[in-house]
Amino acid sequence: MPFWHFLRENRAWLAAGALLTFTSSYGQTFFIAIFAGEIRAEFGLSHAAWGGIYTLGTAVSALLMVWAGALTDRWRVRSLAIAVLGLLALACIAMATVSAVWALPLVILGLRLFGQGITSQLAMVAMARWFVRNRGRALSIAILGVQAGQAVLPVVFVALMQVMPWRTLWLLAAGLVLAALPVLLLLLRQERTPQYHAETTQSEGMDGRHWRRGEVVRHWLFWLVVPAVAGPPAFGTALFFQQVHLAEIKGWPLVDLVALFPLFTAISVLAMLIAGWAIDRVGTARLMPGALLPVAVGFALMAGADSLTGAALAFGFSALSIGAFTTLPSAFWAEFYGTRNLGAIKALGAAVMVLGTALGPGLTGALIDLGIGFEAQLLGMSVYFALSAALLATGVSRAARLLPRTS
Repeated sequence: MPFWHFLRENRAWLAAGALLTFTSSYGQTFFIAIFAGEIRAEFGLSHAAWGGIYTLGTAVSALLMVWAGALTDRWRVRSLAIAVLGLLALACIAMATVSAVWALPLVILGLRLFGQGITSQLAMVAMARWFVRNRGRALSIAILGVQAGQAVLPVVFVALMQVMPWRTLWLLAAGLVLAALPVLLLLLRQERTPQYHAETTQSEGMDGRHWRRGEVVRHWLFWLVVPAVAGPPAFGTALFFQQVHLAEIKGWPLVDLVALFPLFTAISVLAMLIAGWAIDRVGTARLMPGALLPVAVGFALMAGADSLTGAALAFGFSALSIGAFTTLPSAFWAEFYGTRNLGAIKALGAAVMVLGTALGPGLTGALIDLGIGFEAQLLGMSVYFALSAALLATGVSRAARLLPRTS
């Protein structure tokens, strides 16, 4: 199907996916992190303390995702969205009004679970299940929402922070979440289902069957893939989470560093769209190992960057991998393990990714307080990505032989 015809025929469902991922931005690290300085100052937190709070709230959200994410196998997107976006708005209001340190982990839990977690899960499971022949295209188009959020929201909210209290901005975020809900319900007046669209028939995974989540956990491929799936969200999150600290040690104005985010987003969108196109043609097995190598280069470049030009180059390389990996894992779970239990399996993968985002900020904050510089940490992350790519290549090359043949 020609690309523009695909967009026109499926515009409502694709727009709903993109709106969901955009709305998840308010629970994403790139948004929460712009308030790090204000939160640390107001509550008297060190880098390690703030990172620990973020890690605790995010880690618990990852555990809850294993259960909550499976709800997408039993409930329609339209029905779940009403509850999930309502709870995300409440989490934003909680951040605007929180007054005690002990409550911060609970607020982070709410933002991460209902923002990055379930809202993104709704969009990506829907795209992977609703579309088979054009799964890569659908996933890459839907994820444009969070890329747009990453490009626009930090710049806008950092600018607004100069004239408005940071707590007021969280109330604004809650209002934007609630404003998205009626638009989403309008787009999903008729939700795409297998009964109405023949293209959404179930697709089988390895050995020509649909795997259950327990079987996936016990399978060797899952554990070879986990480091690669966890790496980009863990260390990509750490990079954005420590943006204030990075600007300080490099001697760059934060507003100038944040101004590079649209460049990062533009390149990651390009990589994401290319990955979506390639998934539909060659599958994920050939794409995933090589997709990790640019971020290994990017993090090494960021460690040694002494100018914003160097930072821009580092962001560019990193964006190639991080953009591709916004699409690849969702397609991978469907391709290798089938779509019948995709919500539960994708929830497991999402929990791995969210757990990675929990560990990254906490680990880097603790290491900073221990005197291990963030630049040295970036070099270590670069090595991690290279090793993960090797493990991934070993696993998927062997498992690809078990995939059903397609005519």
